[in-house]
Amino acid sequence: MKSFFPIFLFAIISMTSVVSAQTISKEEILFLTSAWQGERFPDGRPKIPDNLLERAKHIMVDDAWTVLKNEGYLNQYEGGWKTVNENIMTGRAVTAMYMPSRPDVEKNIKARGATQGRKGNTNAWPIDILTKGDLYVADAYGKISGGSIMGATLANSILSKSGNGVVFDGAARDLQEIRNIKGFNAFVRDFHPSFTEEMVLMGLNTPIRIGGAIVLPGDLVIATIEGVLFVPAHMAEQVVSTAEFVIRKDQFGFEMVREGVYSTGEIDSQWTPEIKAAFLTWLKKHPELGTMTAAELDQMMSKRTW
Repeated sequence: MKSFFPIFLFAIISMTSVVSAQTISKEEILFLTSAWQGERFPDGRPKIPDNLLERAKHIMVDDAWTVLKNEGYLNQYEGGWKTVNENIMTGRAVTAMYMPSRPDVEKNIKARGATQGRKGNTNAWPIDILTKGDLYVADAYGKISGGSIMGATLANSILSKSGNGVVFDGAARDLQEIRNIKGFNAFVRDFHPSFTEEMVLMGLNTPIRIGGAIVLPGDLVIATIEGVLFVPAHMAEQVVSTAEFVIRKDQFGFEMVREGVYSTGEIDSQWTPEIKAAFLTWLKKHPELGTMTAAELDQMMSKRTW
């Protein structure tokens, strides 16, 4: 019995350290993101590869949205943001859900957080679990006055931990100072000088709603001046690779139409073997756009999800 108790206690402590950073279990995250077959974080969150995050910065959000729409993913985009600058952000979603505060609930949440080693107000807790490549996404129910869940100090912390900024369905403060943080951007409903008031963190790495979009932890977030797209992790490779092809196809098409080689009707229809061969020859002259085999081109043309 003496040898069993320390082992049992260690297992409980280890389990607590794993689940304390989320309010749903690892099993639930695995269940909700079961279509993802790649690497995962210890808590179960999908870990989209870094190179895919980088590639996603160079695609057009319109093309990515079209791929999702054609696959039946209709609730993944939200527009109408105010931003710090026009920098594009991509990252793996770390989600947070805030609600209006209630004294008894907030007391219990903060007490439980203290036992888990959490410090400060609850709006600082999501920042503590960020890692490089993450993008902090918060459902702050659109609150503006009293809804600023981030100021300049937290913005600096977010950037240092994740290398990214934030997407908040709510507000932020200290815009003049945040503008001086190189490499940081924030997509918010508005900026407001108030602090966080009468709101509490109710979910961390849980499914959330951002306007008309659903977001799961680990989703690929693509934030552009046009709007924000939340790509399910298992769709990320297909969305990015297809959007990359559309860029190549469009640039090839623009050039061919300008030079009178092909008509717009020929470019916008299923390509003939002659056009496919011309495209592959053209692509070799533009290595900055990547490479593509004839088989890959045939596969992409047959999908027509773009």
